[in-house]
Amino acid sequence: MALPPHDERTLPAVVLRDVDRRPLEHALAEMQTLVEQHGHVIVVCSPAAPTAVQRRLHTLRSLMESDRIALFRPELPPLGIAVLARQLRQLASCDISPGVLASAGRLLVHYIHAGALLGSVARLDRVPVGLKSHAKSWVPGSQFGVLAHPEPQLVRITPEAALPGPEFGTWMLVAKGQLPSDWVTGTLAPSWKAQGLREVPLPAESPGWWGTGKMVEFCSYLPDLSVLYQLVTSVRRGSCHWCGIDVIGDRCVFCSVMPPVHDSPPPEQPENRTAVG
Repeated sequence: MALPPHDERTLPAVVLRDVDRRPLEHALAEMQTLVEQHGHVIVVCSPAAPTAVQRRLHTLRSLMESDRIALFRPELPPLGIAVLARQLRQLASCDISPGVLASAGRLLVHYIHAGALLGSVARLDRVPVGLKSHAKSWVPGSQFGVLAHPEPQLVRITPEAALPGPEFGTWMLVAKGQLPSDWVTGTLAPSWKAQGLREVPLPAESPGWWGTGKMVEFCSYLPDLSVLYQLVTSVRRGSCHWCGIDVIGDRCVFCSVMPPVHDSPPPEQPENRTAVG
């Protein structure tokens, strides 16, 4: 799901629709056009995407023999993937090189808290679920709060139920499925000290990812471009000795070669400031 722009500077998203079902030559032509128009392409793909999609993306990159296409598969639920992609679109409007921008995705993942309110965890296989929770999920009316990232956690919804949230100021995005969102908006968001709350449609992949359509997906994130820019530009940069592009972190995301320079330090806590929505 491509989220709407957060502000007037946010670049539009390019959605590669039906990339695994269209003729290979059509998908190849589209990717070639994108590279020619923009110079570099960062493809953000969910690990939950069908295997055929992932294979097609690698096929396209191999056929083009290009080191200007980065394939990024962050371990996030669908709404978290959409949030991260929009943050990269925000940063793409700044004076950040393609290699640093592509590397920034792995840094920004640390600042995303993603989870869901579920009516059942019987088919949830992406977050550890104990046998007791499985048994309780069959009790009519049971609901569960699940945090998938950064640290998996599951609680049964009771008046005392709580999930650990971010220790810095964030906004919260809420996508409603087939459950009321009262607990998320009235209990979780205040406990996380969310500075703002917005609602968006539920991503099409969410019911499959969470194992049920009886859900409300949520994600806390940093919306302020100045904070995102400060985080990314404060990390030590290196140059990939294979393709020569600037990178941050321990691996070039365009050619997957380890840079022969210092590793980046652990992520810093962003300043707790009021975000401009």
